[in-house]
Amino acid sequence: MATVASGAASDRLLARATRDRDSLLAFLSRDRLYAAYAIADMDDREFARTRWGMALKDGAVVAVCMEYNGISPQPLFVMGEPTGVRMILGSVIRTRTAYLAALPEHIPAVSELYRVEAGPRMVRMWVDRATFHPVIGEAVRLDAGDTRHLNRLYELGLTAWLPSESVGSGVYYGVRRAGRLVAAAGTHVISPMYGLAAVGNVFTHRDMRGRGLAKAVTSAVTAELLETVDTVVLNVRSDNVPALAAYRALGYQPHMSFEERLVRRDGSLWDSIVAPLRRYLPDRRRT
Repeated sequence: MATVASGAASDRLLARATRDRDSLLAFLSRDRLYAAYAIADMDDREFARTRWGMALKDGAVVAVCMEYNGISPQPLFVMGEPTGVRMILGSVIRTRTAYLAALPEHIPAVSELYRVEAGPRMVRMWVDRATFHPVIGEAVRLDAGDTRHLNRLYELGLTAWLPSESVGSGVYYGVRRAGRLVAAAGTHVISPMYGLAAVGNVFTHRDMRGRGLAKAVTSAVTAELLETVDTVVLNVRSDNVPALAAYRALGYQPHMSFEERLVRRDGSLWDSIVAPLRRYLPDRRRT
């Protein structure tokens, strides 16, 4: 797939838009677990919703950025040399408001273009068939008809937040007590094409916490995913000690720490428009 030059260059550094999955995969595979979401988003089912930029130095790829199109704030992933990331975000991908996934060394470069909100460090964890330790629990498979109940559990009250199509095409499990959904886990992205999937939307009602329900639903989702992919990843806050322990008990291993921050482009009028609505908007990348 041909690339399109952006016209931005500094010395030997060039930023351009690209749809070249082979080149992107070769670069992202340098750290497959960190780039897991981005790699999975190259799957045929997701690729049309993404925009990609790469920076090259003397013809070699040194940085990649990916924007996942959707309701603002949009997921934004960056990887590679900070100077290359800065050039891509300055000329190729100019997202107004985004949830940024980045390494700590990228934050100064991103801050030249965006106001970066404070946030806790995140941990990327992973599991495969060899390391997975399932638990037997009371989790049941959910489907599109459970969307309203999921959104009620997530305390959003808006069925538009989690579309029924996402539940129907994903893998969701829940636990019910007295007919009410009290715990659930699902998926952010699934890519049999690249052998990767991401668990997300793990939540337990505040009155039911400390009973192992999050572990049970996460185990059920993970078990089904590992029937079709090789590796499952998830994100968890570094200060969420109970969640880290629960995921470790299932065989998930920490791969790295990274930053997940809400960023707003300097001088953007869009942010003042969407700010009052932000609490209703989905966070596709967090657990």
